[in-house]
Amino acid sequence: MSTKPKKSKTPSNAVAASKKGPISKFIAHNYRHFNAASLVDAARGYEDHLKKGGKMVVTLGGAMSTAELGITLAEMIRKDKVHAIVCTGANLEEDVFNLVAHDYYERVPHYRDLTPADEQALLERHMNRVTDTCIPEMEAMRRIENVVLDEWMKADKAGERFFPHEFMYKILRGGKLKKSYQIDPKNSWMLAAAQKNLPIIVPGWEDATLGNMFASHVITGEIKNVHTVRTGIEYMMWLADWYTKTAKNLRDGNGSIGFFQIGGGISGDFPICVVPMLHQDLQRPDVPLWGYFCQISDSTTSYGSYSGAVPNEKITWGKLGEKTPKYIIESDATIVAPLVFSWVLGR
Repeated sequence: MSTKPKKSKTPSNAVAASKKGPISKFIAHNYRHFNAASLVDAARGYEDHLKKGGKMVVTLGGAMSTAELGITLAEMIRKDKVHAIVCTGANLEEDVFNLVAHDYYERVPHYRDLTPADEQALLERHMNRVTDTCIPEMEAMRRIENVVLDEWMKADKAGERFFPHEFMYKILRGGKLKKSYQIDPKNSWMLAAAQKNLPIIVPGWEDATLGNMFASHVITGEIKNVHTVRTGIEYMMWLADWYTKTAKNLRDGNGSIGFFQIGGGISGDFPICVVPMLHQDLQRPDVPLWGYFCQISDSTTSYGSYSGAVPNEKITWGKLGEKTPKYIIESDATIVAPLVFSWVLGR
């Protein structure tokens, strides 16, 4: 005897989008297969995770700040759809670079055709290229350096120590850059994060532009204590404490902590390890695993590539569970992430 397949109790994408805005309706109608369908599945999974009372950590690799992800990410922060961010030092600073120097940026749409001589010409003009976008050194990087150097030196003289993101929060909240804003402030995710006092973790900050600048000021002796800026190990210790406390507060309900990874690299690899560290190294087996996982990556799927490994591999490392909702969207995050965020925001 044949049996009819059971109907899913989950509303269709069209029904789920019916009370949302035109972007979500477009996604529901058109994104039905392959990576497009994965995008919808991941977005709905994100939404379900929050509805169950969960928290979400978003990680930023690549050059998402220069790609102006802040246009959607800032609103996600304001609407409490993001509860912590882990990002590269580049993403931390480049959102602020864009905030104060956007009008001086130059787009190079023909970047694939640039010759070494063309690149040299950009260097001589102090235009630092990120794919098709050139960041002006004097208007962006040096302007921020002048302001943050004051904060580094104040902390150094007072014997105080702060994390990289805390120094950025200081300059944003202090208003020293406000007269230089060149974009609508609502499109800066760093401003939104500063206003919310959002937890930010910045592993490997030393390789960012400001990290290089900090090192140079220590070498010249302007800053006496290299430990004025707190380190990545301290970030991991802070994250372990935050994860443990947050998970404990969620335990009474059905909520858990989710992991939404944009790109690969250290911004994703560093924080996801906090769970096996808590279990295996600190012997805290009661701390729950990550409760949701999604990665947007154009890295070729491969078990020899950490950024390209499929989510199931993380089960063997004690990061995800057998039943953890897992999604991977193999596509360009600059296209995909704003669409996922737009769905979660109901746009």
